[in-house]
Amino acid sequence: MTELNPREITVANLPELLKDDTGVKVAGVDVDGILRGKLMAKKKFLQIAQEGFGFCSVIFGWDMHDRTYIKELKISNKENGYRDVIAIPDLTSFRRIPWEKNVPLFLVSFYDPDTMNSLSTCPRSLLKRITDKLAASGYGAMAGAEYEFYTFRAPSKPGTNERNSAATATFLRQNPVNELPSLTEGMFGYSLLDPVHNQDFYYGVFDTCSQFRCGIEGWHTESGPGVFEAALEYGEIMEMADKACLFKLVTKSIASKYGITPCFMAKPREGLPGNSGHMHVSLVSKDGKNLFARDSPDPDARWSDIAGLSDLGRHFLAGLLDGLPDVMPIVAPTVNSYKRLVENFWAPVTVSWGLEHRAASIRVIAPPTASPKATRFEVRVPGADTNAHFVLSAILALGWRGVEKKLEISVPPLGKGEDVGGASDKGVRLAKSLKEATARFMAEGSVAREVFGDEFVEHFGGTREHEVRLWDEAVTDWEVRRYIEMV
Repeated sequence: MTELNPREITVANLPELLKDDTGVKVAGVDVDGILRGKLMAKKKFLQIAQEGFGFCSVIFGWDMHDRTYIKELKISNKENGYRDVIAIPDLTSFRRIPWEKNVPLFLVSFYDPDTMNSLSTCPRSLLKRITDKLAASGYGAMAGAEYEFYTFRAPSKPGTNERNSAATATFLRQNPVNELPSLTEGMFGYSLLDPVHNQDFYYGVFDTCSQFRCGIEGWHTESGPGVFEAALEYGEIMEMADKACLFKLVTKSIASKYGITPCFMAKPREGLPGNSGHMHVSLVSKDGKNLFARDSPDPDARWSDIAGLSDLGRHFLAGLLDGLPDVMPIVAPTVNSYKRLVENFWAPVTVSWGLEHRAASIRVIAPPTASPKATRFEVRVPGADTNAHFVLSAILALGWRGVEKKLEISVPPLGKGEDVGGASDKGVRLAKSLKEATARFMAEGSVAREVFGDEFVEHFGGTREHEVRLWDEAVTDWEVRRYIEMV
């Protein structure tokens, strides 16, 4: 049978779709953007495809290394016995996993078992709640994602030439981090030569993403040893968030076959550029018209940078600028994120914007430098370590708040040739640490509480407090090297 368009899949035609399969993989997204799932017998999957099934809530009660949070959080804790939540498959998310014998995969969203309302901290549900709000007003949202990441060559097994990416963790327990060899050496962005050295991996990722419905539009080396960048195919915002999450799964899975470890940390190497996770967003009408573009240039625009932006686009931009400092734990979610967000290192550190300005937090892409249908905002603060569903939720929620409140742009655009720094006349300095960012995120009356609600803020903020606590207790190699003899 020719497989159906995912949007045409129903519970009724699932048996025919899966007739040659014995098992089905299901997976949901946790707060760190990590897929958590399992293989399920086809018979079982067909039974639960509509009503859902119990999924242990502990994936919202522990961190990325399965350590329960230091602070007990509401959704999953000792008191409720880490009870099940309900996972309901999204049939439109259907795809087959090319590197696993084409086993079917469905993404799930999580629901509260008492109310059957979508779970406040489920990343896919959070984004859907916001897109549903826009849809009720007749709007849709489109998005694109760009990810940079380092690649490291896993050390050979002792006495052999065989490389195994699983050996990387063992190697790092026994050796300094900087001894982990990069896949390639030197600084060579947009190289046509470097990918030839590892072309099975390079083309394997590109081709597999196409087969896995998370296609890549542009795929090249970036400046830095073993650094690559992928621009994913632009599309509807929920599909884009899923694609971004699945892209990381593809990259890590294909890399493991070649003894390569991809690294999406925001700043893996001292003294080198970090890994960005830029997001592009626009709003569209029901018939697909770009709503950020102005029908004709505005000769009376306050700044020429917004002459091609519609009033709706200007309010959306104002909402982003107004709320960005309050959602920093979402766009910079780890302790390491803030190593990337430092002055003069190709990453924005202030509340700033500008037409085609890559030093700003928000790059406006609009006429006259872009076609009206391509008008959009590129939010350049997020790193590659982010949860795409949360980041796109934040962008959409902040921008829509600006539209609803008819906010006005509060800061002038960066001038051409003007870089960003920490000076007050260059815009508000964004948080310098996860601790500072989380305190502002969780503060009473924060924009985050206004757009996401208290329950989400308390839970996600609690998970970030957990990260900060672990960092506060850590003793780093830098500290030991610096102080072991001298103090």
